[in-house]
Amino acid sequence: MAERITTARPYAKAIFALARNGNKLNETSAGLQRAAAVVVDPGVHALLGSPHVTAAQLAELVNGVAGAALDENSRNFVSLLAQNRRLGFLPEIVALFEQMKAEVENAVDVEVIAASKLTPDQESRYAAALQKKLGRQVRLHTKVDGSLMGGAVLKAGDLVIDGSIKGRLERLAVEMTA
Repeated sequence: MAERITTARPYAKAIFALARNGNKLNETSAGLQRAAAVVVDPGVHALLGSPHVTAAQLAELVNGVAGAALDENSRNFVSLLAQNRRLGFLPEIVALFEQMKAEVENAVDVEVIAASKLTPDQESRYAAALQKKLGRQVRLHTKVDGSLMGGAVLKAGDLVIDGSIKGRLERLAVEMTA
């Protein structure tokens, strides 16, 4: 995984600089996410390493399926990736692009995995508390995982806050066996 990120980083920096200079961070982000979704499709992914498919054909396929979501710079970027046989790195490039975009916007994406669906009030309380703790604008992405039994797990980059009952029981079991 580290090798893939290392390979993807210069591409992500290049498209990010281009999007930022053109004041098109949101448009480029949306287009690249769409293109990455095309690339990870099993049917398309199988073609990436095929010697029977040219780089131009791959670029045309991805650009065609992504359609209007891609602006001219993003289409050229997809073509460059295809020529360099790096289309398979597009998901990592998008992840790095999104990290750079969040840094510029002073925002952080936080995944909240809760035992049950959160109410809008709970979501706003989580967002306010995290915004205060992290000092950044918070964008919540919620998921439900019934195996947590209660509480929630919050993930923001490397920070993980496990306030779930399942997590507490696991920590208690470790303490009791130590």
